[in-house]
Amino acid sequence: MKEKIIELLKGSGDNFVSGQKISEILGVSRAAIWKHIKVIKEDGYEVEAISRKGYRIISSPDILTFEEIKNYLDTEYIGRNIIYYDSIGSTNSKAKELAEIGKGHGTVIVSEEQTLGRGRLGRNFLSPKYKGIWMSIILRPNILTENISKITLIGAAAVQKAIMKMGVKTSIKWPNDIILNSKKVCGILTEMSGEIDHVNYLVMGIGINVNLDKEDITSDLKDVATSIKIESGKTMDRKLLLASILNIFEELYIDFVESNNIKETLDICRKNSILIGKEIRLINRGKVTTAKAIDISDKGELVVENSSGNIEHIVSGEVSIRGLYGYID
Repeated sequence: MKEKIIELLKGSGDNFVSGQKISEILGVSRAAIWKHIKVIKEDGYEVEAISRKGYRIISSPDILTFEEIKNYLDTEYIGRNIIYYDSIGSTNSKAKELAEIGKGHGTVIVSEEQTLGRGRLGRNFLSPKYKGIWMSIILRPNILTENISKITLIGAAAVQKAIMKMGVKTSIKWPNDIILNSKKVCGILTEMSGEIDHVNYLVMGIGINVNLDKEDITSDLKDVATSIKIESGKTMDRKLLLASILNIFEELYIDFVESNNIKETLDICRKNSILIGKEIRLINRGKVTTAKAIDISDKGELVVENSSGNIEHIVSGEVSIRGLYGYID
């Protein structure tokens, strides 16, 4: 009911909508409408109420509900069902729980904060309130399990392209990190439920440090993490960025799962790679080796030349990658 009232008021623009009209459209009493208006105000909307005129929205809060981003969405199914939380342990954990009970393809779980955010290899992920984008997408692709790693690249390409559309130049650290000025601003974690030859569902978690301030970055992360705001000096429109990511992701995803075409994704990942041409360390089950990153293959693998001069193809999830002297450099 609250969402329907917001939709009516937003649809009226600067014009008032009378309580009587809302009552007739929604089939509820004017007293019930007033109660919902109070809740809407508590959610951060500035609502003007004038006797004999009705209600209108003066301003909307910076929150990532479907009502707030739908006007920016061009998708067919990705993000058409957004399940919104003010606070949650982990969007990936909730997405897996919902996927297990049948929530549909393209459902997005988004929260204003995570209290138990996780990155790859079980690392903690910083997720303060109202300052980032913390979301997970439920996907049910009809693909072979060996192609799962390509979905992560699609996520990275979508985030990279969306941030750059907003005027900030970032880079991709294959396969799942977005880098700005040699520090991480986004991590992507893809988890799967399936059999050897069949995918039940995927959950792609995307966490982006959008408008974090310097004091939001804990001391143990200051050398490796930053935010778009810290580096650019600008506060980003989170709603526009979120919708743009979903729009681009769906376009790249459909190309892949329906046409087996991943060319644009690979072009974005290659062109914006922070690793290609650099000496790197490969860390695999505690074993550290050095190599030179030379390309990303048509299968999405990282192509490296090892210390013996041999060419190797590294598959997503097999290794962790760090620069020789730190996170990137």
